[in-house]
Amino acid sequence: MKKWISPALLAITFILSAIGHYADWDHTLQFVLSAVAVVFVAGFLGRATESVAHYAGQRLGGFLNATFGNAAELIIAFFLVKEGLFDMVKASLTGSIIGNLLLVLGLSIFAGGMKFKVQNFNVTLAGMNGSLMIVAVIALFVPATFFNTHSITEKDTDVLSLIVAGLLIASYMAWLIFSMITHKKHLEDVTEAGKEEMAHEHAPKWSRNRSILYLLLATVMVAFVSEWLVGTLETLTERFGFSELFVGAFLVAIIGNAAEHSAAIMLAMKNKIGAAVEIAVGSSLQIALFVAPVLIFASYFMGDTMDIVFTTIEIVAIGVAVFIAKSITQDGSTNWYEGLLLLTVYLILGVSFYLV
Repeated sequence: MKKWISPALLAITFILSAIGHYADWDHTLQFVLSAVAVVFVAGFLGRATESVAHYAGQRLGGFLNATFGNAAELIIAFFLVKEGLFDMVKASLTGSIIGNLLLVLGLSIFAGGMKFKVQNFNVTLAGMNGSLMIVAVIALFVPATFFNTHSITEKDTDVLSLIVAGLLIASYMAWLIFSMITHKKHLEDVTEAGKEEMAHEHAPKWSRNRSILYLLLATVMVAFVSEWLVGTLETLTERFGFSELFVGAFLVAIIGNAAEHSAAIMLAMKNKIGAAVEIAVGSSLQIALFVAPVLIFASYFMGDTMDIVFTTIEIVAIGVAVFIAKSITQDGSTNWYEGLLLLTVYLILGVSFYLV
């Protein structure tokens, strides 16, 4: 009986969200239904990704978890770009980065730390992740500084945005080659060396082919629900007086991060903190180095280029998140209190964004 509850809730929330959208129900009700549906669909996506990752191995598995975990954010952001809501896109990207670095990573470290006194992962990987996060902050800081000091025009800012976007995508592709091929052995998780733990791991419920099929199905479902959710956001911000910054950075980001929440926390509680960090930090890096640049190019081909100039508040939030996350993960060791510190910083930013 229990095994049918989750699929039934997934189907019911998805169908209700579809009916609400096409029957043009009240937009607030549509938002609630779509938000709940996104959470269930993202959970389904997370389970399918974890199952595929089991067959792919931990390094590739962590990448797949991060990639498909970001599918909801990418698709939601794409529809926001299509609607021309660039400020909300940037806010949602900001929210995804700080949400992964502070909320997802914080909950994972806290949950894992409550079960295991100290958890360790690869120090080299921690250092590389920290360096990449700093590159992401620099890429956002430089265009904003030049634009806001009137050193360059709006047209030049668009050109700079496209060039920076191209460089970030190239850097991310190089990172994948570095981490997956040339230096794969150096970045292995500390628990991966001992296969005893891996051998006792429970086999996934689904076969490889079924896992891939469910992964594709979940991605399609996320695409539909994301479009329905985006259609309600403008009405929601007007009706409740929320700023686009708060809606994008926290409401949309928390909903979109549901897949990473479940996957990373479950892995941390199995004493696989390295894989949990790979998902949380890897997702943030992917958002900053790949998803944001791809959206800039997408907007360019749609005829109205979205620049890479983030607001001072957004850059400060990302900078703070990167600083505390790098500080906590750089020694390759975590405990529950460090997770609590990350969650504390997230709440401070959340209250600040709400009051903007």
